[in-house]
Amino acid sequence: MFKLSPSDFAYLYEECKLCYCLKVKKGITQPSMPMPGVFSAINTRIQGSLVGKNLKTLSDDLPDGEVVNQEGWVDSILVPETSVFIKGKYDLLVKNPDNSHTLVDLKISSPNIDKIEKYKTQLGAYKFALENPKNGNSYKITKLALLIFYPDTVNFTDNSAMVSFPPKWLEIPIDDKSFLELMKDIDELLKSPLPQESKACKWCQYRHLGEDFTHENVSEKDTINF
Repeated sequence: MFKLSPSDFAYLYEECKLCYCLKVKKGITQPSMPMPGVFSAINTRIQGSLVGKNLKTLSDDLPDGEVVNQEGWVDSILVPETSVFIKGKYDLLVKNPDNSHTLVDLKISSPNIDKIEKYKTQLGAYKFALENPKNGNSYKITKLALLIFYPDTVNFTDNSAMVSFPPKWLEIPIDDKSFLELMKDIDELLKSPLPQESKACKWCQYRHLGEDFTHENVSEKDTINF
């Protein structure tokens, strides 16, 4: 069985299939690139302040629904017809007026429309895990969305800089069929021999460069500019 982390779908899986397989199959991860502390602090404070509140208390432009959980872990059953399961931590779970739920991913980023496609699989994976848990209660997820904050205006008052982060809501279409098809593709990828590395992957380039300098006398002119 292969454990899949939803957070890997938006970047690692798309950028380099070899690095993705090395992480899932061998536990070899790329060197970590931690989020700058200020973004983590803003993210944590926004999420924590929303638990137990209706989204409309944040903005009239947001849908009606109460935030009932923050940073919840999920662990799914096997995806049908595969040897993969989903394990990870989502951002926010919102209870809708009809008692179904909306799964929300919170971002401190520019609210570009292309993020809908980029994070579709990640949210689809959390949806599958919440609806098909290995243990515990399941949740009916009827909506997926990104809640994006990006700094707008700054006002100076009472010896403080007050930065405005207006929320932007981007709803992501649910596409269970495409998600299941992708999981089958990933399952096949993981069961096959390791794929070729991506020529655009800078971590693969770095690995080769390090090997060249360590085991061969490569001149400085052969270095790769990152």
